[in-house]
Amino acid sequence: MPPANPWKSYRQIATQTAPPGQLVLMLFDGAIRSIDRALLGFQCADLSERNSAIHNNLQRAVEIIRELNCSLDHQSGGQLAETLSNLYLFFENRLVDSSLKKSRTGIDEIMPMLKQIRDSWAAMLTRQHVNAGPLAEPAESTMSSSLMMA
Repeated sequence: MPPANPWKSYRQIATQTAPPGQLVLMLFDGAIRSIDRALLGFQCADLSERNSAIHNNLQRAVEIIRELNCSLDHQSGGQLAETLSNLYLFFENRLVDSSLKKSRTGIDEIMPMLKQIRDSWAAMLTRQHVNAGPLAEPAESTMSSSLMMA
């Protein structure tokens, strides 16, 4: 039996024990990481390796974006949830288009927006943690409870 991969074990435990807001941040990070790997694929000289790296990593990013979209709570989130859903569908379409055409255009278009949403989410989690104080119980943020992880 091969030895267990400690990094894989760590990630599995982290995802099982993380609060919902942190899980959303992990999804954003995973999508960005997958897109960054796809961008590295554009530098591959071997055409097969290039196409595989681009396709596989963009496909993973699309799956993560879909998960973010599915986690929206449209009943509680109202217009903001609807806006985010439309934005996630736009991201998905641009990534699929980039994968099919093996073009960076769609990636370059959505990456700044994706990073901005990710950074805003991280800042919200930080503010939530600071406002809770060291002795307070972690409070659900208004944004995470109304939009995510229904």
